[in-house]
Amino acid sequence: MTKLRIALLLALTILISSTAATAGQLQTTVSIPPLKYFVEKIGGELVKANIMVKAGSSPATYEPQPRQMAELSKSEIYFAIGVPFERAWLPRFKSANSHLEIINLGSGVAHHAMRAHVHEDGQHEQSKHEDHQTTKRIMDPHVWLAPQLVRIISQQIRDTLIEHDPANKQAYIHNYLGFAEEINELDSELLKTFSKNKTGFSFMVYHPSWGYFARAYGLTQIPIELEGKEPSPKKLAQLINLAKKNSVKAIFIQPQFSKKSAQAIADSIGAKILTADPLAEDWTANLRRTAGAFATRH
Repeated sequence: MTKLRIALLLALTILISSTAATAGQLQTTVSIPPLKYFVEKIGGELVKANIMVKAGSSPATYEPQPRQMAELSKSEIYFAIGVPFERAWLPRFKSANSHLEIINLGSGVAHHAMRAHVHEDGQHEQSKHEDHQTTKRIMDPHVWLAPQLVRIISQQIRDTLIEHDPANKQAYIHNYLGFAEEINELDSELLKTFSKNKTGFSFMVYHPSWGYFARAYGLTQIPIELEGKEPSPKKLAQLINLAKKNSVKAIFIQPQFSKKSAQAIADSIGAKILTADPLAEDWTANLRRTAGAFATRH
C-alpha cells in the first residue's frame, strides 16, 4: 500500500469518526465565546457548541454570516445572553429554524444599568454619591463576567441540557458540579486578590464591560465611552483629571473597540495601554489574568 493510499485512508477514517461523533452530540449555538466555555464544561463531549460572534468581533454590531445561518439550522438550542445584536437577530434565528429553542441565560440574574463617564464636576458616576445618573438606563449585558452570576447561568445551562437529553442527566449533573467547584475556587481566589487593599481598587476601561465584576469585588470601574460614543473634549479633560486623581497607571481596552481616546488619556498621564477582553473563551483563565492586571495596575 502506497504512502498516498495510507494517508487517504487515515484522513477518511478521521472524517468518518468526526462525523459519527458530531451526529451523536446535542447541537447548540451560543452568542459569544464565554458561553461556549460554560456549555462545554457542563455538556462535555455530549454537546457541540457553535459560536455566533467569533473572536475579534463586536456583539454590538455583529451580523451572522450565511454559513453560520446554515449551521444554526442543525441546532436544537440557542443560548443567548442579552448582547445588542440579539435584539434584531434572535427572531430571525427562530424563523430560520422553527425547532430551535432560544434560552436567554441573562433572564435569571439581576441586571444593573451601565454608567456614563463622569459628572460635570469631574466626579465619577460610580462614586459613593447617590445622585449618579444613567444614560436612558441602558442595562449592562456583561453578566458572564461575575462568578456569582455564572453560578446561576450554569444551573440554567444544566437544566436545559437535561431537558433536551434526559438520558444523560447524570453526566450533566456530574459535569455541572465539577464546574461549580471551579467557579467557587476562582471566586475565593479573586476575593483574596482584592481583599489585600482595604481602600479598594479603581481601574479605567475604554468600554464599561466590567461593571458586574467590579460590583462583585468592591472595585470602581471608570469607563471612557458609553454606547460606542467617544467622549467630548470636555469629558476627555475630566477623565484625564480623574485618572490623575486616582493614580491610574493603566487603561484597559478590548480588541473589539478603538483605542483612540484611551491612548489620548494614557499619553497625558503616562499610563500604559493593556488589554482586558470580556469575550475571551477561556473564561476562568481570563478572569484570573484580568483580576491580576486590575490589582497591580490600578
